[in-house]
Amino acid sequence: MNEDIVMRLLKQVKSGEVSIEDARSALDGVNLTEEEYITAVDHGVFNAPKPGTIVRSSISPSATSWLVTIVFAWGLFWTIYWAGGLSYGLFNYWDQQILSFFLAMMLTTLIIMGIVYLKWVMPDTLIVKHRRNKFIPAKDPESWKKYEV
Repeated sequence: MNEDIVMRLLKQVKSGEVSIEDARSALDGVNLTEEEYITAVDHGVFNAPKPGTIVRSSISPSATSWLVTIVFAWGLFWTIYWAGGLSYGLFNYWDQQILSFFLAMMLTTLIIMGIVYLKWVMPDTLIVKHRRNKFIPAKDPESWKKYEV
């Protein structure tokens, strides 16, 4: 995720690369109205999001790496190899032990590809969901729901 100039400047002040006076002089021409400041502070912090709102979604930067591409090419080749061997063995009445080995190797290759996809390709998404209490006491008629059939 790209960081903005202000965050980079704050990190440099924290590490000691830039002095506080230099940071103040760099931010001297920045003007914010009070409404913009309040909306920036309140946005997503104090306001409860609506149910089902996606709070954060970012594509993993390593999804474009060559290593992920090589793993998927490797997995596709071996999956086709093991599936082809399994289907050839089924038509030629091979022993069940070798057929089960081919099936296990094909599934293992697919699982490895799935793990790589979930870890390094799939976007990191957080969906906010609100739920009701699972226990409703007997003396709480306001929370009761009336269902009609």
